Amino acid sequence: MAETKAVELAYATPAKQSLLSLTVDASATVEQIILQSGMLATFPEIDLSQNKVGIWSRSCKLSDVPKEGDRIEIYRPLIADPKDMRRRRAEKAKDEGRANKTTGGRPQGQD
Repeated sequence: MAETKAVELAYATPAKQSLLSLTVDASATVEQIILQSGMLATFPEIDLSQNKVGIWSRSCKLSDVPKEGDRIEIYRPLIADPKDMRRRRAEKAKDEGRANKTTGGRPQGQD
C-alpha cells in the first residue's frame, strides 16, 4: 500500500472561500494535488501558469512536495501594485495636510 499524507488546499475569491482537506500520495507535488483536488473545476479562473502558489503563506513551486499537514494556497493576482497604492495614500495624506512619519511626507507648513 502506498504511503499517504494529509494536506489542505485553500483558495478564495472575494465572494467564496474553499478549504479542502485531502489525503494524497506521500510523493505528490503541489501541482498534482491541485489537479486531483477538483479545485480547478470549482474555480475555472485559476490558471496554474499564471496564479502563484504557496505553502503556509510562503511562495513555492508547483513541483515542490508538501509535508504532512501543510496547507497549499493558490493566490489570486494582485489588483494593484502595493508600492503604488502606498505612494497614492501618502500623496493623499500630504494633500489633505495630515501627512506624518507613518503616512509619509511632511505636514504642510513644516518645510
